Amino acid sequence: MKDLILTIVKPLVDHPDSVSVDLDEGTNGLTYKLSVHPEDMGKVIGKQGRVAKSIRTVVYAAAGSSQQKKIFLEIVE
Repeated sequence: MKDLILTIVKPLVDHPDSVSVDLDEGTNGLTYKLSVHPEDMGKVIGKQGRVAKSIRTVVYAAAGSSQQKKIFLEIVE
């Protein structure tokens, strides 16, 4: 899942080297924390959050119902 997120996000940003994804395992699910360069934050979020919503849709669809835990994608600074 981490590779999928990186594959989607890296072409969108100007600083692909500073893109990182961390996994946080909680009691209610798996949270993938995406961090990008501060200048690229607007490109990842998009107007009215459309790009972020699209990325989340693809990640959630790829996880499907095969996962035992719920998947979350959080964009952090």
